[in-house]
Amino acid sequence: MNKLEDHFGRWKNREEIAEAMIPMIGKLYREKNITVTAYSRALVNKSVIQILKAHRFVKQIENAELSVVETFPVLQEVIKLDLGPSRIDIGKIAVAYKSDNRGQSIEEFVRAELQDAIDNKVAKPSETDVVLYGFGRIGRILARLLIEKAGSGDGLRLKAIVVRETGKGDLQKRASLLRRDSVHGPFSGTIAVDEDDSALIANGNFIRVIYSNDPSTIDYTSYGIDNAVLIDNTGKWRDREGLNKHLGCKGIERVILTAPGKGDLKNIVHGVNSDLITEDDKIISAASCTTNAIVPPLKALNDKFGIVHGHVETVHSYTNDQNLLDNFHSGPRRGRAAPLNMVITETGAATAAAKALPELAGRLSGNSIRVPTPNVSLAILNLTLGKETSLEELNEHLRWVSLHSPLQRQIDFISSPDAVSTDFVGSRHASVIDAEATIVNGQHCVLYVWYDNEFGYSCQVMRILQQISGVEFPSYPKD
Repeated sequence: MNKLEDHFGRWKNREEIAEAMIPMIGKLYREKNITVTAYSRALVNKSVIQILKAHRFVKQIENAELSVVETFPVLQEVIKLDLGPSRIDIGKIAVAYKSDNRGQSIEEFVRAELQDAIDNKVAKPSETDVVLYGFGRIGRILARLLIEKAGSGDGLRLKAIVVRETGKGDLQKRASLLRRDSVHGPFSGTIAVDEDDSALIANGNFIRVIYSNDPSTIDYTSYGIDNAVLIDNTGKWRDREGLNKHLGCKGIERVILTAPGKGDLKNIVHGVNSDLITEDDKIISAASCTTNAIVPPLKALNDKFGIVHGHVETVHSYTNDQNLLDNFHSGPRRGRAAPLNMVITETGAATAAAKALPELAGRLSGNSIRVPTPNVSLAILNLTLGKETSLEELNEHLRWVSLHSPLQRQIDFISSPDAVSTDFVGSRHASVIDAEATIVNGQHCVLYVWYDNEFGYSCQVMRILQQISGVEFPSYPKD
């Protein structure tokens, strides 16, 4: 057989295996709330090609190939087990099995790796109502994520969206904005409009659209919503006094703010200081996209090497806060045309980082440059470390953190000389380390961190929501 036929034959075989995996992955998700992953990348609702690419990506971070030929037998054993809601990484199990020399069968190995999940089976969660207050860029991405994660119907359920009425055809326009997105592509599923009940029906989820200019006037219980978590993504109120207006409404139990909180509000970067959340915290800030991007790698570096001081420069995509054309703006420089200029502006991310990592208080400065791209930003961390290191040691530490530490859902790692910003659209990590760009000179390092300032940040908000709602399921195998 010539090489052409050999490569094509193997490709067709892997396509066939990936096709067989899809219904098994779907069954686990719909019936048991089990999310199947390959090195933290979810395989739920993915196409054949997407599953194959997720396996191929492992080569960039493990320096070894991973094939569906190796993960499919793992998946076959997983589906036989009596497991509760969880995240099962068949990629890591398959790689561990390849290097195991105990002579175990795949059945014995998988059961041993997941024995804790069998012995400590998590019960299915009760349903938690969710309300989105605002339906802009972050609100619509959160809606997509909530609909995607509906799973078996247990857990989080998006029940309502609150917006200001804009006039005739408002509901159709809202549906269209959810259905089509110039950056993130089409909605994965179907969306219908129910004009009589003022609702959107997305993949079978009945979502009320409530019109209001004043949060304190809404009785959510009249819409069948109770003990709900409300996510305010308008940024209109950022302190306890303003956000308490939501808690004064019937049916609302807790509030998450998708912006840096002021005053005594806890600014949470999930995976870093999310253990500070208590039952008494009725209002929680998810900080900013940039804070979520820089704090996890800062923690990873500070824990290993220490950080004496540093400067954070963010190259940030333009946002709705800027003008399309030159016009009046209350902020310096932001009135200049966003699609035509690089705009120097302030960022509070360096200061906010100290709220999540108090040990870095007073050690960081920061600034930002808004650039003419619609999404994906870059944080440049210019740091003086507490001890000398090498490029190889620093990158290897961050690679390990991305694979095996509690920050593996926050930090991703890539080693590609051709990576550019659009490659990270849709990244579900808070930050992606660009290993090829890292600079190290003794105690000094410069780290380049990509982040999808819309989607990656929204995933961090979802993780806070899952935690406070009791649907943050355990991950296996345990690192």
